[in-house]
Amino acid sequence: MTRDPVHPELAEIAAAHGVATSFLDGTRTEVPIDATVVRNVLDLLEVDVSGPDAQRIALARAREKAAATTLPPTIGLRSDRSRPVPGRGRLTTEDGPAFDVDGVLPSGLEPGRHLLETDAGRATVVVAPPALTDPPRTWGWMLQLYALHSRRSWGIGDLGDLTDLVRGGHGAGAVLLNPLHAITPVPPVQPSPYTPSSRRYATPLALRITDLPAYADAGPATRAEVDALRPETTGDRIAHDRVWAAKRSALEALWRSAGHPDGGVGGNDDDLISFATYCALTERYGGRWSLWPEGLRRPDGSAVAAARAELAPRVAFHAWVQRQTQAQLAGVRAAAREAGMPVGVIHDLAVGCDPEGADAWMLQDDLALGATVGAPPDAFNQRGQTWGLPPWRPDRLADTGYAAFGDMIRSLLAHADGLRIDHVMGLWRLWWVPAGESADRGTYVHYDADAMLAVLLLEAHRADALVVGEDLGTVLPEVREQMAERELLSSTVLWFSRDPDPVTGGDDGPLRPPSRWPEDSVATISTHDLPTAAGFLRGEQVRVRTELGLLDDPDTEAARAAADRDELLALLAGEGLLESPDVTDTDEIVVALHGLLAAAPSRLVLASFHDVLGEPRQPNLPGTVDEYPNWRLPLPVTLEEALADERVRRVAEVLSRR
Repeated sequence: MTRDPVHPELAEIAAAHGVATSFLDGTRTEVPIDATVVRNVLDLLEVDVSGPDAQRIALARAREKAAATTLPPTIGLRSDRSRPVPGRGRLTTEDGPAFDVDGVLPSGLEPGRHLLETDAGRATVVVAPPALTDPPRTWGWMLQLYALHSRRSWGIGDLGDLTDLVRGGHGAGAVLLNPLHAITPVPPVQPSPYTPSSRRYATPLALRITDLPAYADAGPATRAEVDALRPETTGDRIAHDRVWAAKRSALEALWRSAGHPDGGVGGNDDDLISFATYCALTERYGGRWSLWPEGLRRPDGSAVAAARAELAPRVAFHAWVQRQTQAQLAGVRAAAREAGMPVGVIHDLAVGCDPEGADAWMLQDDLALGATVGAPPDAFNQRGQTWGLPPWRPDRLADTGYAAFGDMIRSLLAHADGLRIDHVMGLWRLWWVPAGESADRGTYVHYDADAMLAVLLLEAHRADALVVGEDLGTVLPEVREQMAERELLSSTVLWFSRDPDPVTGGDDGPLRPPSRWPEDSVATISTHDLPTAAGFLRGEQVRVRTELGLLDDPDTEAARAAADRDELLALLAGEGLLESPDVTDTDEIVVALHGLLAAAPSRLVLASFHDVLGEPRQPNLPGTVDEYPNWRLPLPVTLEEALADERVRRVAEVLSRR
């Protein structure tokens, strides 16, 4: 396809709004962006470049903004650095005291959200510590919570199971979870934890129903009614709709038994009221708010107040359910502290939200709902990727002092000891694909990384939490540099830990011995998007993708997988973890793989039950939706059996030697 080149004036307008007109791919080759794509993305930012006259006006405004001595609406600042600002004025600190400012914000400011008012404008100043505290060196479990099942859970892993793991996890110092973000409470329930309805609230699918205070306080008849709803785990698929139907019915019975508590709706938590209102509206009008009656399509819509009053019992119910979920999350964290875990529970932040979900309804002014986040074509996916998640609008974040972003981080850290940021590069830039376009018809939109990092570090500092950045794939050098400066842990995955190729200089050279893995990182064998240990050893990733028609050249892929397996076995033998590279016992090899983790200097190393228990199927197969049972696969044994398994004991023993 012939590209429409970007002329200099359009490039200047795009640069003023953080829209890229070219980018460097994985081979550091510059790839130009089609001018039509640039115009479409600028339109999503409400910058009119639809014709010559509109472009002249947009260019004049961009130049005027660049030349003006005005304050940006939000300033991200490290507490150990100063920053020049235009004009003279006054800085009012978060806790009240104010002082004069003359052309510079001084270093030494206390972390917090401050207000700067000068003759050049008004700005929110977010001050963060220069770096987070180094976390202790330990090991732990990396867990897809939904995949657990026990004698007491209801067809899906729950927070009771997590509590049992925290208390009996063979001395693990940390647990990293998949996202526990909120679902849309009507079928079909989205199984992917990375396409949540809300990232600020938690999923009631994770509730342990029989651990609720309302269950303990209920009469025998109500408890019998609830007990009869428990779904049995059948087959090898998690039935999200069936599980939620059972849990919702049980919660409704307990809510009635408890006297219809309002869950805090009678208070001043406007965000919770708005979230609960969304949940109640989905039950009446369906899970796609864009198809609701027009007066309900915004939280400030003309008909919302009346609908909230009419649906008051359902609003109260959903608020109460969310309160119960938050209470159980707090209980898990308390159990981790009681168990003496040096790190504790680390939650996961998905890169975006469902465009028809609660966050998109409540925060639609802060999101570019006409675009989806994704990735450009690369060696991993030659057609690129679109993830169906609307990105933050950088201009709206700045105008509001990054309030929505800060609220989200704060809510997640309320019951967590750490936070993993999926696709951490999104703090710097995101690949925007306009609606209806293919993934290659997008471009990068840049964010104010200083402000994004300041908000993130301020909230993590206040919560005394560590932060892990998922920085796999093509990453800008400054991303890893700034992560290292601020003590954000990077991600080290065995399959990707390679030295540069001695000939090409690319990142596909020989496997790197664990002694040279980075210290400020979280080390794992695999991830939820990659083959498990057993799957890798038998080439399951090639077999499955061949069956689904996802490979152009299966024979070449099979040969490459076999070579990678041989190289890995040679590394294990060379490190003294296997007697020879000819060992065929999968359990022995898996224990040896965890020996590699144990030998790494990484601050945190994590083992996955999928690897240790010999599960060949990976949790998620990128590039598929319904062709593969993504996010629906339970572990092959119960939690009780897993904790008693000899393989689990051996791996825990190996990792404990760190």
